Amino acid sequence: PGYMTQGILFKEDYYYRRVFVDAVAFVRAAQNLPGVDPARVIVAGGSQGGGIALAAASLSDGVFAAMPDVPFLCSFRRATEIVDTYPYHEITTYLRVHRSEVEQVFQTLSYFDVTNLVTMANAPALVSIGLHDPICPPETIFAMRNRYAGKIDTEVYEFNTHEGGSVAHQIVQAAWLEKLLAEKSSQ
Repeated sequence: PGYMTQGILFKEDYYYRRVFVDAVAFVRAAQNLPGVDPARVIVAGGSQGGGIALAAASLSDGVFAAMPDVPFLCSFRRATEIVDTYPYHEITTYLRVHRSEVEQVFQTLSYFDVTNLVTMANAPALVSIGLHDPICPPETIFAMRNRYAGKIDTEVYEFNTHEGGSVAHQIVQAAWLEKLLAEKSSQ
């Protein structure tokens, strides 16, 4: 009924395959825009956008930095075990009816789980986590964080939910990015 299960039985048909291909294409397009320094393309987003930003940082060449906020698409299997909220709930609802397809579903999802993809990500990253997030459980984001190949900084918002640090986190992002740009300029 939704995007989480569209084409879920085959990695070639899964909805997020096209989304991730588009994310890589957008990075390449941005690197070729007039007036853009191709060595300083930054990917960012919140929730689903955070997961897509992580996929783009993992699958694209030359991403300068990644700033995913409360990223979705991390640790699919664990998320379906611990939350009953959408969008992960769409997967569990599907599997209630298609009981014989559990292993195939999680096999397909493993190709799109950013916890697996980030083992190829080298761009510095700043990730935010809301410890009371009922949509993107903190432990799924920490699992991704622990596998990230590049340098990753984490901002934990102890009492926040899916909004993470909200506007306060944007100030943290600006300071983090300013410092990163200064470091790269001095090299």
